[in-house]
Amino acid sequence: MSIPYGQLLSEIKERIRAAQYEALRAVNKELIGLYWDIGRMIVRRQKEASWGKAVVDRLAADLHKEFPGIVGFSASNLWRMRNFYKAYSTNTLLAPLVRVIAWSQNLLILERCEDDLEREFYIRMTRKFGWSKNVLVHQIENKTYEKTLRNQTNFDTALPEKIRNQAKMAVKDEYTFNFLELGEEHSEKALEGAIIARLEKFLQEMGGMFAFIGRQVRLDVAGEEYFLDLLLYHRSLKALVAVELKVGKFVPEYVGKMQFYLAVLDHRARLPDENPSIGIILCKTKNKTIVEFALKNSRKAIGVSAYRIVTELPPALKGKLPHPSRIAQLLDEV
Repeated sequence: MSIPYGQLLSEIKERIRAAQYEALRAVNKELIGLYWDIGRMIVRRQKEASWGKAVVDRLAADLHKEFPGIVGFSASNLWRMRNFYKAYSTNTLLAPLVRVIAWSQNLLILERCEDDLEREFYIRMTRKFGWSKNVLVHQIENKTYEKTLRNQTNFDTALPEKIRNQAKMAVKDEYTFNFLELGEEHSEKALEGAIIARLEKFLQEMGGMFAFIGRQVRLDVAGEEYFLDLLLYHRSLKALVAVELKVGKFVPEYVGKMQFYLAVLDHRARLPDENPSIGIILCKTKNKTIVEFALKNSRKAIGVSAYRIVTELPPALKGKLPHPSRIAQLLDEV
């Protein structure tokens, strides 16, 4: 039986795209390796021969004469290569990781992140989600690192061990929805409508691995109707994600309602090969102590997050991250 032309064309195009992607990966790896070696040679010569800053300017001028058609060897970029090598040369974990993302992303992370754990987070997330330079800038400016690592969930007790850390990295403590164009005062219906109208940006802010299934999802239980605000699916976790939108502060009663929704989803919608459904209660504000007690005895996997329409992190929450050893453990799952 002959292969239809359409199928043949589709297979060839897919193969070409795969080859292009692999070629780009190889080129990027080689480029990062080149910049790494140049940085290493500059550091070594400055150390061994006590060369000063002037040598970098001289190198830039001579390289421009030798390779006039090649950009990237300006004095400022040579300094970046030096700093790049110095920052990662003694870190056996990050040294190979930096080669899997582009030079422009590496520079952003190097210059805007304060320590190696924060850099590791953004390197791994950029690789996993394919963040462009603009998306990476957005994630750094919106403090995604801090908001992810401070999240409040009961995943340690409610989820299988194999996906606990990965699930924690999928739910932020706080989301920034500047793109929704909402005023400070708005209804839950307006919030939901604005999210649906900007669905792509909403899913991007949620983290990149979520797929949209539906809004106001109808659940019929014993002849009574219930409606779930948003139903998402997390591709990596292979789990349904129920999202309830609240425009006020978090109250403990929300947990009981979410447990009910998750029980129904697990019984009626969850497929045999999928993990337990997860709930996200998204509120305008929350008190961390109240959330902690509300989740304490919940048997269903629930996270409670806040949302903001401004980018600043509340001063009271700045600097409150888990212990570095715990952060390193979580990053192993990314």
